[in-house]
Amino acid sequence: MLSYPALQSAESLKDAFQAFNELSANLTRSYFDLEAQVARLTRELASARSERLKTLTEKEQLANRLQQLLEALPGGVIVVDKAGRVVEANPVARRLLGAPSPGLSWRKALERVSVAGGDNPHQRLLLSGETVSISVRTLDDGAGQIVLLTDISEQRALQELVSQQKRLSALGEMIASLAHQVRTPLAAALLYTAHLGRDDLTGDQRARFSAKLADRLQHLERQVSDMLAFARVGRLVMERVDVEALTERLLETFAPVIRDRPIRLIVNRLTAGAELYGNPDALLGILLNLLGNAAEALAAGGVITLTLKMPSPGWLRIEVGDDGPGIRADVLPHIFEAFYTTRANGTGLGLAIVDCVVRAHGGQVSCVSVPGEGACFQIDLPQAQVDELLPGGYAGHDTPIGDADHE
Repeated sequence: MLSYPALQSAESLKDAFQAFNELSANLTRSYFDLEAQVARLTRELASARSERLKTLTEKEQLANRLQQLLEALPGGVIVVDKAGRVVEANPVARRLLGAPSPGLSWRKALERVSVAGGDNPHQRLLLSGETVSISVRTLDDGAGQIVLLTDISEQRALQELVSQQKRLSALGEMIASLAHQVRTPLAAALLYTAHLGRDDLTGDQRARFSAKLADRLQHLERQVSDMLAFARVGRLVMERVDVEALTERLLETFAPVIRDRPIRLIVNRLTAGAELYGNPDALLGILLNLLGNAAEALAAGGVITLTLKMPSPGWLRIEVGDDGPGIRADVLPHIFEAFYTTRANGTGLGLAIVDCVVRAHGGQVSCVSVPGEGACFQIDLPQAQVDELLPGGYAGHDTPIGDADHE
C-alpha cells in the first residue's frame, strides 16, 4: 500500500499530465487556427495581387490606346511643362514644327518655322505654306499644358473661295445698283451743264443752275466714297482699341455737327477699362454715321443718347438713340440693305457699311423704332480678352504659360 506522500506525488503527476494534455490541445487548436488564418491571408494576398496585376494591365492597355490615339490624331499635340518646354510631341506636331527636341521652348520652336497669320492672333502661317490654328489647355493636375495645332489650310482656302464667290455675286448686284444709282444724278448734272451753256441765262439763273450742278456732283462724290468704304470693310487691319479713347475721339469729332443746332447729346459711359479688338477708324466711322443720322432725324431739335455699357461678361454694347420721328414699320426690315434708302440725297450704303463693319468685328447691329417716338440702334461687340494674345503673340489659354529662356 502506497504511503501518503507517494499518493500525493502521483496525484500531482496526474494533474501535471492533464495540464500538459490540455496545453497541448490548446496549442494544436491555435496552430490550426493560425494555419487557417495564414491560408486565408494567402488567398486574400493572391486575390489582391491578381486584382493589382489586372488593374496595371488595364492601365497599361489604356496608356497604349491613348498613345496610339495621340499618334493617330490628325492635329498636332505638344505636351509642355510649367516652363513651356516641350515634353512630348506627336508625329503631326513634329512634322509641323520640324521635330522640336525635348526641353526646347514650344514658342521658340514655333517661331522658327512660322510667321504671324494675318490679323488673327490665334493663327500662324508656317514657312511650308500651311496655316495652323493654335489653342492651349491646362492639364488637370496643373503639371503642364497641352498645345493643339490644327491645320486649317484647306478650311481657310474654302472660306476664301466662298468669300470670293460671294464678293463676285455682290459685285454684280452692286454694279447693277450703282449704275441705277448713278444714272439719275448724272443725268441731272448733264442737264444743268447743258443749261449753263445757254447764252440767254441771267446771272441768277446761272448761279441757280451752278448750285444744282454742284449738288448733283457732290451726291455722286458721296456715292463713290460710300462705295469705297463698303469695299474696304473686308480688308480691315485689327488692333487693340481702348473704348474710352475711341469715345473721346467720337465726341470731339461729332461736337461741331450739333454745336449750333437745338440738339442735346446725352452720353452714358459704363465701360471703364474696356477694350475691343478691331479697327478704330472703321468703328469711329460707323458711330459717326449713326450719330449723324440721328442728328438729321432731329431737324426741329431734340435729344440724342449715346450709351456704352457691358451687358454681360466679354461683351460691349453701344446704343445710339434719338427722340425723333422714328422709322416706319415697312422700312425697318430693309435699313441695312445696300442701296436701300428713303432719302432723296441718300446713297443707301451708310447703314449697310455699319452692318458690314460690325459683322467684321464679330458683332451684330439691330434697330428698334416706334414711329413718332424715335429710334435706337444697338451694336454688340466682343471685348478683347486679357489673354487675347499669348506671350509671343499666340492663341488664348486657360492660365499663363511659362517659357524657358534657355534651350
